[in-house]
Amino acid sequence: MAHLMKTFISSLYILSLLVQSSHIHAAPSNISQQQAVSIAQQVQSGRVLGVKQKKNTYQVKILLDNGEVKIIPIDIQSGKIKSGH
Repeated sequence: MAHLMKTFISSLYILSLLVQSSHIHAAPSNISQQQAVSIAQQVQSGRVLGVKQKKNTYQVKILLDNGEVKIIPIDIQSGKIKSGH
């Protein structure tokens, strides 16, 4: 009986370690398309024509007041504007 209890407690301890480590190594959450639009609109005013996802980037297409179309690349994980916009 003591051996069974020891095995049970050891199993619980290992399980608790696994649960804790899964929280530590959880993948970062991505921003939504709507969040990408909001970020792009903070740096470029105009009408949003659309949003496309390409790999790890949202490409927010904005129609400027002068008729020019500009694409603002937003990193999906960090929400930061990528260089080259």
